[in-house]
Amino acid sequence: MKSQLTSRSALILIVFAQFLGTSLWFAGNAVAPEISLILGIPEILATITSVVQLGFILGTLLFAIFSIPDRFSPSRVFLVSSVLAASFNLLIVVLPMELAVVLICRFMVGFFLAGIYPVGMKIAADYFQKGLGAALGFLVGALVLGTAFPHLLKGLDLNFSWQHVLLFTSVLALLGGGIVGFFVPEGPFHKINPQFDIRILPKLSKIKALKSAASGYFGHMWELYTFWAFVPVLIGFFRGNDTMQANDSLLSFFVIAAGAFSCALGGMVSNRIGSSRVAQLALVGSGVCCILVLFAAGLPSWIWIALLLIWGIFITADSPQFSTLVAQSVPAEYRGTALTLVNSLGFALSVISIQLAEYLLNWLRIDVALALLVIGPVSGLLLFRFYASQKGIE
Repeated sequence: MKSQLTSRSALILIVFAQFLGTSLWFAGNAVAPEISLILGIPEILATITSVVQLGFILGTLLFAIFSIPDRFSPSRVFLVSSVLAASFNLLIVVLPMELAVVLICRFMVGFFLAGIYPVGMKIAADYFQKGLGAALGFLVGALVLGTAFPHLLKGLDLNFSWQHVLLFTSVLALLGGGIVGFFVPEGPFHKINPQFDIRILPKLSKIKALKSAASGYFGHMWELYTFWAFVPVLIGFFRGNDTMQANDSLLSFFVIAAGAFSCALGGMVSNRIGSSRVAQLALVGSGVCCILVLFAAGLPSWIWIALLLIWGIFITADSPQFSTLVAQSVPAEYRGTALTLVNSLGFALSVISIQLAEYLLNWLRIDVALALLVIGPVSGLLLFRFYASQKGIE
């Protein structure tokens, strides 16, 4: 099927659909306090976050192994995945409230998000041969807004129940799936790879440019989702609150959503200075914020709020640029597989990071625990440069 859309029109639709679909991602986090009270189980935030990540890891791994985004229509994969993810999200409202039900449903939401986020990037890459960094900047920015959106619903204090939050995000995901599935055909640079090749993963592992981009992405992922998951906790610590307030949710939204702006801006800047430089600058900036958070406690609120907003800006700006470098490092017919594989491994690291942070909170303050996330930017930057120097990447 030939594309009848301009690349710009396709990008607008994909970005909007990506925002709608990924609103499912942190919907469980937004309603975690209410679910915790109903179940009588304290401190389930890290568990709910990690189970979604684990589902996404398994989903992206299977999608990569079987080359789903390259062997089948990516638009149809996006549609089916959106419907299934929305359905499992809604089942939490429909089925009896039990911890096992919540965790299984959130796991399956994460599993089918594998057909939304990386597949959305693959569809965008099929429309852009040049300017891919800018295109993915807008696309990942939509993911960031989708991730932050449930916090906005809570922060506006509109008296939405936890059921309404889950219902609303499910409807948004269905709408997003329909937009891509029915109105965004394969792009002009789409190349199908109909054959299942069990050797595809070993082949990809030998590409030094891919290893360079993936290394930087892994360092970024060590930091990103742990920061996002514990932003409300960190805000409560700075404010001296024991319980989550509506203002805390609203500030959490702005801290996370600030990354959408930096993704878009970084994408446009990458057209001038390259994706590699933008990604490295973002890693350095987020690493500095990790250290500065150690000195923020007790300072006037405007100082630590500004620091969190800046951290939210830097911590996401590198994501679309590393994804751009991943997409550009492999032949077009392997692009979807490479993106899903790197996503799978990156999110596996994020689960380890989240659980480690939760464990460290038994002994450390939240600001100290999150300061240790500096390990991600430092290691990512060093490994990125190491593999890039072997390939002469700039």
